[in-house]
Amino acid sequence: MSRAVNIDAPVDAVIAMSAKHNAAISAIEPLQPRGTRVVFMNADDAAVVARAYGARVLNGAITREPWKQRSVD
Repeated sequence: MSRAVNIDAPVDAVIAMSAKHNAAISAIEPLQPRGTRVVFMNADDAAVVARAYGARVLNGAITREPWKQRSVD
């Protein structure tokens, strides 16, 4: 599995779910018109969070905005 996962959830919810599963985030960004793209530090963390979100994982083409750095608290 890839370290990147696209999820139909807001950025804050993905951060909270990742923290709940002790999954370290490398990068995160909102998707348009909805959802979040998150890159984890390793594929195991990505798989754990993807299983937690189940059917809310987005498959197929997505629209990304130009990248801008964000801090994750």
